[in-house]
Amino acid sequence: MSQTTLLKKRSEMRQEPLRNCHDGAGALDWTNVLDPSEVEGRQLHFLHDDVLAPGVSIGLHTHDDEEYYYIISGKGTMTLDGERCTVEAGDITAIYPGGSHALENDGDEDLRVLVIGLR
Repeated sequence: MSQTTLLKKRSEMRQEPLRNCHDGAGALDWTNVLDPSEVEGRQLHFLHDDVLAPGVSIGLHTHDDEEYYYIISGKGTMTLDGERCTVEAGDITAIYPGGSHALENDGDEDLRVLVIGLR
């Protein structure tokens, strides 16, 4: 029988430091909200709630899939296909297949990002 609804409590989510993400600096506070096994057969591939402390970054990398970064709080600098731009709470970025991106928290407060991966 296929699942038609889902409730997952924060206490059930895997949370751990993710060090040097894509060769970035420091460790981000990574929470795996939904992983591939929980969304099998759907377009959604994963959902993460990531917190980058000041000075932490996600290194430049390229994707074969589609990824969205929704900035929940804080601000930082996102590199999208070589172009650096400031991102802050309420902004969203999209990285389509073949696109490259990086993110750095160059501010003085935590940068919280909801990362949505699609197949």
